[in-house]
Amino acid sequence: MSVEIDARGLACPKPVILTKKEIDKGTKDIVTIVDNEIAKENVTKLISKMSFDFDVEVCEGDFFIHFTTGSEMGLEEQGALKPEIEDLVIYVASERMGVGNDELGDALMKGYFYTLTERTPYPKAILFVNGGVKMTVATSPVLDHLRALEEKGVEILSCGTCLDYYNMKDQLAVGGVTNMYTILDTMNGAKKLAKV
Repeated sequence: MSVEIDARGLACPKPVILTKKEIDKGTKDIVTIVDNEIAKENVTKLISKMSFDFDVEVCEGDFFIHFTTGSEMGLEEQGALKPEIEDLVIYVASERMGVGNDELGDALMKGYFYTLTERTPYPKAILFVNGGVKMTVATSPVLDHLRALEEKGVEILSCGTCLDYYNMKDQLAVGGVTNMYTILDTMNGAKKLAKV
């Protein structure tokens, strides 16, 4: 018998939290129902990260995400990083580096991301929140550097609430959209954390 989680109308990251709680209880068959694309993406990312198989059914604009925790595989290998990736998460909360002159801050940020592409090991993830999400959209001055890092295996994640706030969700040009649950989980799970 499956457990149904009706997360329609719930703000991020509640659908993810409710789903994770049910997984933690040991429930085998779960159906999470959400009513928007972002919630669907966030829940399916959680399920994928835990290596569970899932199916998504769309019915009258709602997403029914069916999965079974009995289908997990390779969880032992899940935490293994590629040799050129280190267990470092970088947290970017602004489009500029430092406080003071904006032009200097822009130049420093460009230099920072260029340097990241030129050194190894690479960070395992870069999280963009608040004004930092402006670095992951089509007009970003560091877009090529971020794409290069993503090609090397670096996870690029932008806060969905922040993209919504700046009306930039449809301009996202690199990486994926995430939620506060995943941001916190990624930060807490890292051996090293750096803030830009």
